[in-house]
Amino acid sequence: MKWRVIGLETHDAYLNMALDEAVSEGVRAGSSLPTIRFYNWKPNAVSIGYFQGIRDEVNLDVCRELGVDCIRRWTGGGAVYHDFEGEITYSVIAPANIFPKNIIESYRLICGWLVRGLGSLGIEAEFRPVNDILVKGKKISGSAQTRRGGILLQHGTLLYGLDLKTMFSVLNVSRQKITDKMIESAQERVTCVRNHSDAGKMEVYDALICAFTEGKDYEYGTWSMDELARAKELAGGKYRSDEWMYLR
Repeated sequence: MKWRVIGLETHDAYLNMALDEAVSEGVRAGSSLPTIRFYNWKPNAVSIGYFQGIRDEVNLDVCRELGVDCIRRWTGGGAVYHDFEGEITYSVIAPANIFPKNIIESYRLICGWLVRGLGSLGIEAEFRPVNDILVKGKKISGSAQTRRGGILLQHGTLLYGLDLKTMFSVLNVSRQKITDKMIESAQERVTCVRNHSDAGKMEVYDALICAFTEGKDYEYGTWSMDELARAKELAGGKYRSDEWMYLR
């Protein structure tokens, strides 16, 4: 099976999520190749899982103040702060039947590519079910997955740097409760590439490209006009809409 790889791009939250859905539709229709993509979020953003309530999870006032976008994902999982400088996000979109039926095993397979990439940077990481990757017992990556209409979409983040103060301020934690103790506590549970390697962000990205494509028949590609048109339609009509944002 041939894969398409879309190199590191930067989009806003709405287009990023819309592209994943547009490609899922294209793969299902046979007009798009199974796709691996890497991307940044600009402006910074908070994404929540499909089943979450945005008012419950996100401090919308602080997000407006800081210019942080808010979006509901198509996948489940928890709220995530996406920092332009501090992370690399990936998506894998392909027919579900090429992955293990067992959801944990499918997470293990795809997360294993990321573990291999970190290993090439000298960072010993491990997959921790259901969908986390840990380094020295601390979380460095989380993923979310959905299977719809025979297509598997998994996207996840790799923490390159940490801005815990901003992260706590945009999630639904009051400023009065953002204490040094809370940040210290989070630092005991979360880590990032910078804590374990001097590799620059692009070096990390190159390592991920090598790991995700190892053993695959692939080509670097771009978006088709149909994919882009559909993604822009979804970004404006669905992902930016209050109906979608406040679905729950």
